[in-house]
Parts: sequence; structure tokens; C-alpha cells
Amino acid sequence: MSKIHVIITGATGMVGEGVMQECLLNTDVEAVLSISRRPSGVVHSKLKEIIHPDFLNLSPVENQLSGYNACYFCLGVSSIGMKEPEYTKMTYTLTMHVAETLSRLNKDMVFCYVSGAGTDSTEKGRSMWARVKGKTENDLMKLPFKAVYNFRPGFMHPAKGAKNLLPAYKYLSWMYPILHILFPGATSTLKELGLAMLSVTLYGSDKHILSVKEFVALSKKINQ
Repeated sequence: MSKIHVIITGATGMVGEGVMQECLLNTDVEAVLSISRRPSGVVHSKLKEIIHPDFLNLSPVENQLSGYNACYFCLGVSSIGMKEPEYTKMTYTLTMHVAETLSRLNKDMVFCYVSGAGTDSTEKGRSMWARVKGKTENDLMKLPFKAVYNFRPGFMHPAKGAKNLLPAYKYLSWMYPILHILFPGATSTLKELGLAMLSVTLYGSDKHILSVKEFVALSKKINQ
């Protein structure tokens, strides 16, 4: 693959913002399409934005989604306070609808999904969010993409100048150097996550479920 043409979801959230920043900085990325419910506020020559309120119905914008060879799916919601049917709709159903549409339109696409440490691949554990994420991972890998990679980050240090921090990160991000020393296998930067996505898009990986240590190692393959 010579140049990356990538679709990013969730660019107005902390994870998507950090991943998009790496894509815009990297010379291997030629074009970035952000699909979000509101503008990101970012202006860049590589970037095009589609503002679309309903990710469960992409038919109004489907004609703009062809010609891409990567998707970095960073859209997600917290399970706190949510019942399983609602969380399943916003996590599994929504993700699969977007992925099924993109796999139909872009046969050579690499799909990267941001899951989470502790995701339950058996789909049978006690943790509701982990079961739902596990089912999402499992069913994504059945779609006719060129490849699917599931990233399972832990605590992520935000990108420099990030505007879309999750509330907890506003108070805890200063602790990252300490946490990284104590828990190196559970901490990474958003820069490392973004670079790892670029790495698997360009060079592939023999593993399709990537722990923190694994995707941090992959990030080092990319020129920064």
C-alpha cells in the first residue's frame, strides 16, 4: 500500500482526535475523511468532514464513502449507567452497521477497531460491556475486509493540545509518567495508538487482537 486514504469515526472524542492528529501529520496518509455528528474544528488540506447525525443510517452519505483503504473506528460510549440493550445498540449494532457498509463499498479496506483492555472474546463473562465488545470484535472479523485489527488500550495519555478530553483525564493525565512506570503493559499514549493503526495498515500484523504492549511495539515501525 503506497498511500493511506482513511475514514475516521469519533474525531470529536479524545481517542479519535488523537488518532486523526497522527494521520494528518503522517506523510503516508494522503486523505482523511472524518464522519461525525458535529464539526471537529480542525482545518487541514488532507481533511474532509461529513457531518451526519445518525450512524445507524448511512444511506444519505453512502455515495461519499468509497475509495478508502482504511477505517479507524474510534467512536464509542461509556457503559456507565446504561442497560445492556441500550449499550449493545450504541456499541455493537452501530459499529456493525458502519462496518458492513464500508466492507461492501471498499473491498481492500483495513478496519481498525478501538475496543478495550478486558474485552471478553468468549462473550460469556460477567462484565456486560466486555461481552458486548467481545461480540463486536468477533463479528467484525467475519466481514469481508482486507484485514480487521482490534486494539485493546488501557490508560491512554492524551495527544498534545487535545481539546476533547474525557473528564477523568483532565485530572489524571499528569499521573501518566508514574502509571507508565508502575503499569507499562496497561498504559500508552494516543500517539502510539495512532501510529500502530498506521503500521498495521501499511505492513499488517500476524495478530488481530492487539494488547497495549503489542500495539506500542507496532507503533515504532512508523517514521514520525
